Amino acid sequence: MTQRIIPITSPNFIPDRTPDKPLDWSAIFGNSNPLALEIGCGIGHFILEQASKQPEINFLAVDIYNKGCLKTCAKIDEAGLKNVRVMRVEARWLLDKGLHPESLAAVYINCPDPWPKKRHRGRRLVNRELLLTLAQFLRPGGNLFFSTDFDNYAVDVAEQIRDLTGYRNMLPEDWTHHLPDYPISKYMQRFLDKGQQIYFIHHQRDATISRQELPVPAVQRGYRFDWQKAEND
Repeated sequence: MTQRIIPITSPNFIPDRTPDKPLDWSAIFGNSNPLALEIGCGIGHFILEQASKQPEINFLAVDIYNKGCLKTCAKIDEAGLKNVRVMRVEARWLLDKGLHPESLAAVYINCPDPWPKKRHRGRRLVNRELLLTLAQFLRPGGNLFFSTDFDNYAVDVAEQIRDLTGYRNMLPEDWTHHLPDYPISKYMQRFLDKGQQIYFIHHQRDATISRQELPVPAVQRGYRFDWQKAEND
């Protein structure tokens, strides 16, 4: 059944689903503050808290779901935050088309779909190619945060990023179950209330390695997005 698309009229919503060139983020936010990206904002609990704590950072929250973007915008509007914009866009499209290399101060990916069945794990958002891509778009010293409630997803990401040129682990181990001052969304809290652990991974883009020295990732076409239709529209 096709879901009804609810128009989003928030001034903090960017309606362009398929940007074909890097957007002018300084013009969009009205300042030249550093830009951080949340991939998969859900209904906005994390970005609301994180952006409230860091008014000196501009935050771009993206999701592919209309309802999530709508609810995120409502939270941002109600809070009166000026440093958040929301886009309904496939993250890999945004990285490929809408951002300049080394333009991100931080990337947050919180509890993406774990695709728990073994035969479906190739559909997971965070894989080697996405990590290579993010290394191209994080500025030197920029932070990458990943969290999951699914243990083997944490293992997969930790093993993949450990072997990649361009990242430095900022934790004593591959992951931690407690990251001080990191917002806990309602989704995460549901698992914590059941006694389940959240796995947090925190790496930085290695500032001693130039972007030209990084492996070049292959462009990944999003499996939840009709790229051919979008490119032809």
